[in-house]
Amino acid sequence: MIPFNKPPFTKNEEKYVLDAMSSQKFSGDGFYSKKCHTWFERKLNCAKALLTPNCTQALEMAAILIDVQPGDEIIMPSFTFVSTANAFVLRGAKIVFVDVIPGSMNIDEELVEKAITQKTKAIVPVHYAGMCCDMHKIMDIANRHNLFVIEDAAQAMMSSFEGKPLGTFGHLAALSFHETKNYTSGGEGGLLIINDDSFIERAEIIREKGTNRSKFFRGAVDKYSWVDLGSSYLPCDLQAAYLWGQLEFSDIILADRLSSWERYNQGLADLASRGTIELPEIPVGCSHNGHMFYIKVKDLDERQAFISYLAEQGVMAVFHYIPLHSSSAGLTYGEFCGKDVHTTKESERLVRLPLFYGLSSAESDHIIKSIVNFFDAK
Repeated sequence: MIPFNKPPFTKNEEKYVLDAMSSQKFSGDGFYSKKCHTWFERKLNCAKALLTPNCTQALEMAAILIDVQPGDEIIMPSFTFVSTANAFVLRGAKIVFVDVIPGSMNIDEELVEKAITQKTKAIVPVHYAGMCCDMHKIMDIANRHNLFVIEDAAQAMMSSFEGKPLGTFGHLAALSFHETKNYTSGGEGGLLIINDDSFIERAEIIREKGTNRSKFFRGAVDKYSWVDLGSSYLPCDLQAAYLWGQLEFSDIILADRLSSWERYNQGLADLASRGTIELPEIPVGCSHNGHMFYIKVKDLDERQAFISYLAEQGVMAVFHYIPLHSSSAGLTYGEFCGKDVHTTKESERLVRLPLFYGLSSAESDHIIKSIVNFFDAK
């Protein structure tokens, strides 16, 4: 069976994790954490980058930093992972869901302004599949209405919009290093990206359980104490060491995934030209990271038959999110603004194909052949 995903592994991870284990410190913010922070700050040209145990906690930190209060409204797409909403619901916010653009499955920027009320606190665009939202439009809307923008860039490391890395447009952003992502810090992991200097000091405090411990270690205070709310948002240095082994190979991993993505795109182009399936659209100005390749079939019934057929051919394919606004929690903690024209319909047609670092050409050729055979037999 060709799996849907294999966590990326470069072999350098072993060396760095063992080195971290033999050090005198491998709790939070050790040697490798600092190396990763420096790498991201240089690569992204952001004000500050802080590793977190997972992306969910990076989003939770963002919600605290913008001071989300009960009754505040947060605008986001319904087609996203539950963490995007939960981070703000935990602070008492109401989620306002907006429809997506069918071609990219990203939030429809033209509908965002209609969802804004006096209670709106922030806009949370999600860069689905590493494909960019139009951040110029979103930032313009946010600036005119004095709103915060938090980019959910969980799937978007190494993607950019008009040459600028995703995650560096909004006030804050979150990246994921879960094992299903292009780069992992050992199965779980995340990153809070801070683009507004005014958030840096408080972010360090929140991340350090509400203490000014970071200042203490820099020698800025002679002792540290509890100064604000916070939690334990530091990953151990073993996670950072694992991630460092992948950051050294970041361009190689990127090129490999893009090659696999393009093999799918070319191999399935004929089916798409005949109208049998639909392929992902690359938004204007986007340089994507090959995070995901999906196709869209006719409807829900065809999707189930298609996934079952691929399994018989030794290929594991999966569908993705159930739209949050249709879930029981989504109905409790949020509402859909306007009509659900595309979100549910398009999500029910979407099938994700295997895509991971090291997917061989023989494997991708077999997958493409199996897909073509399925539709040619109909």
